[in-house]
Amino acid sequence: MYQAGLILEGGGMKGMYTCGVLEFFMEKNLWFSDCYGVSAGACHMCSYLSRQKKRAYHVAVDYLQCRDYCSARSLLLTGNLFHTDFCYELIPKWLNPYDFQTFDRYPGRAYAVVTNIVSGRPEYLRLRDMKKDIIAVRASSSLPLVSRNVKIGNRLYLDGALSDSIPIRRAIRDGNRKNVVILTKETGYRKERSSALWLIRLAYLRYPKVYELMKNRHISYHETLDYLEEQERKGRAFVIRPQNASGIGRIEKDREKLTALYHQGYREAQEKYQALLAYLEA
Repeated sequence: MYQAGLILEGGGMKGMYTCGVLEFFMEKNLWFSDCYGVSAGACHMCSYLSRQKKRAYHVAVDYLQCRDYCSARSLLLTGNLFHTDFCYELIPKWLNPYDFQTFDRYPGRAYAVVTNIVSGRPEYLRLRDMKKDIIAVRASSSLPLVSRNVKIGNRLYLDGALSDSIPIRRAIRDGNRKNVVILTKETGYRKERSSALWLIRLAYLRYPKVYELMKNRHISYHETLDYLEEQERKGRAFVIRPQNASGIGRIEKDREKLTALYHQGYREAQEKYQALLAYLEA
């Protein structure tokens, strides 16, 4: 295990790129002392830390046509685009069982990044017992407008990407002098201001910090990319990201496109493998 941080950006179904990278990491027995997952990145991180090859891929694509997985029907009936009972109960316990025991033996630290919708601040919830802490993964993946707020203790949370899309600063503060960062947006990507701000304002009248975060998200995202580039130059970060645009949106149901993105992630991680080893072992 390398004494280094592993940072996994979100991005909805664009996370299939991350899924492919992590598959390659498992094959090469690459493990890290601190892992930080954001949104979809938190979901894929779970199968990586339980060392279940191809599980994240199958969870993402095997139920695309199921009306209780990700559908307008689920959104109308439950308030969640991704049906929470199906995704966080039925799949890990029955359809594609999660290896809880292997996760429990992971000797490092794993965090799901969430956004406190009252304070507007990111929180980094430690995953210790996945049977109980899976709710933190759910909170990290709960997109505004298409997910209900997730209550943990007496606090309400939503998608971690609202407040910290790429938690490189947190990883460095935790003492990681080296960090491997997997992004889901291609080189040269520029985030645009949300076109649904009026709806965000109405939906979260009681939680104005959500609106503020969404209004400035494109600015904070680009600032984080600038910071990440600076850390690359200083040797504190090694970045793996798509070399070209995938044409895949946050919600994508084309299995062939998703599979192609998965293979792209695997292939591009493979291409960077020797450089990655040199970075980690220097």
